Amino acid sequence: MRISFSACKHTVQPLVTFPGGLINMDQLIIPRQRRKDKVVVVMGATGTGKSRLSIDLATQFRAEIINSDKIQVYRGLDIVTNKVTDEECLDVPHHLLGFVNPDEDFLAHDFVYHASQAADAITQRGRLPIIAGGSNSFIKALVNDDIEFRSKYECCFLWVDVAMPVLHSFVSKRVDQMVTAGLVEEAKEFFEPAGDYARGIRRAIGVPEMDEFFRYENIVDGATRAKLLEVAIDQVKLNTCKLACHQLRNILRLGEQLERRTHRLDATEAFLKHGEESDEAWERVVAGPGTRIVGRFLYEDHIDFVSTIIAPPPLAATAATSVILGPTNTAAIAAATH
Repeated sequence: MRISFSACKHTVQPLVTFPGGLINMDQLIIPRQRRKDKVVVVMGATGTGKSRLSIDLATQFRAEIINSDKIQVYRGLDIVTNKVTDEECLDVPHHLLGFVNPDEDFLAHDFVYHASQAADAITQRGRLPIIAGGSNSFIKALVNDDIEFRSKYECCFLWVDVAMPVLHSFVSKRVDQMVTAGLVEEAKEFFEPAGDYARGIRRAIGVPEMDEFFRYENIVDGATRAKLLEVAIDQVKLNTCKLACHQLRNILRLGEQLERRTHRLDATEAFLKHGEESDEAWERVVAGPGTRIVGRFLYEDHIDFVSTIIAPPPLAATAATSVILGPTNTAAIAAATH
């Protein structure tokens, strides 16, 4: 509230009564609240197009991207971890991508430190930080739990969502494409008979699943070798689908803590189409709305950011999915989601 004394004819400064007594207004200094810098956070399960949307936004708003995927922070396994390529980056600067030693642990507090440093540097350059990745525990630790970050930044949350049956089909096909691109050969570089799959980059889905194949590929016949490889690839697909379900539940849980400040962008239509039709749908239902939301967030000071889009019933979908998937490698999933 602004108090004006412009109508006062006296030259003596007015006195205001506080519980402690009268205070001369000359002695009262009220600090002006500093406007927070702004950050965009792009969330979504694996394979939903988080990187694509963040790059779309970065090319529109002079932004730089901070990776929040806890496996992509490690050096190596670019195919297995599905890192964005130089060509896909479109010259948009990316931070916290492939910079950690593969054998080290990188925990939530490490992410908070490095992400905060990156965000500060980006804003000092007059650019917009966009945090993008599927590790919701990292995002929560930064935007919800870290008091210093919350005191400096105001966040706009975008959630790229895809219907689970459609997403499962997509990520299964993507695994086949990754195998063609060299997933098996790349994973073999990190195979160690006594390796620890609970630490570092070896937690990545695509490495533990190949263990049995790598152990026996040179001592079995061709048919057995082919079967072992088929089983390993199917396990990669299974665990990737399982990961997507876990990430969806974590996003919904995080959304509750964010008090519904999350904008859901349903990309299902774009995933159901192909070629130019898919690109057109992506622009219409994801990139276009996302750009408008971020534009309002950046350029309007007074706006209610509560999303009016209602999320689909998640519990029934995830329950059905868990029945389809059945038991699997819970250690690999836990490593990727916590």
